Amino acid sequence: MNQQQLFVQMALHSWNTQVARAEKIFNGFTETELYTPVAPGKNRILYLYGHLAVYHDLLKETLGLGKFTRPELAAVFLQSPDNPGDTTLSPAELKEYWGSIHNELKELFTNLPAEEWFKRHNAMTDEDFEKDPSRNRLSVVLNRANHIAYHIGQIILVKPTNN
Repeated sequence: MNQQQLFVQMALHSWNTQVARAEKIFNGFTETELYTPVAPGKNRILYLYGHLAVYHDLLKETLGLGKFTRPELAAVFLQSPDNPGDTTLSPAELKEYWGSIHNELKELFTNLPAEEWFKRHNAMTDEDFEKDPSRNRLSVVLNRANHIAYHIGQIILVKPTNN
């Protein structure tokens, strides 16, 4: 295994760990509990579940690996704050969406050759990438893994777990 492969393996392990943790935590809530805000006046757990799922769906386009399958959800979960009156996705629909997105990403990530991870992602220009090649596809996945961990930290305030 060369250094690039090792770095990719480490990053994907971090990503997969955070996705699995989040999924376990979300699945540990009842349907009713998913509507609980993480703190008074803050996002509901259901919103954070959707926020992460939509962000990860969009990740395919950011990395240049596929199409954003549910762009209509961006307005609800990425461009707007939580709206308790919104019923865009039920908990069951959200769980199915989460599973399909992460199954697709797992396959895409597994099949991407190591050297491809060190190329420019689509959210930056060639000029910016030339100035800072550390802002590559792999760094995006690491940042998204950290993003999951951040929201896990919020969610466990509602119902602490031993995860």
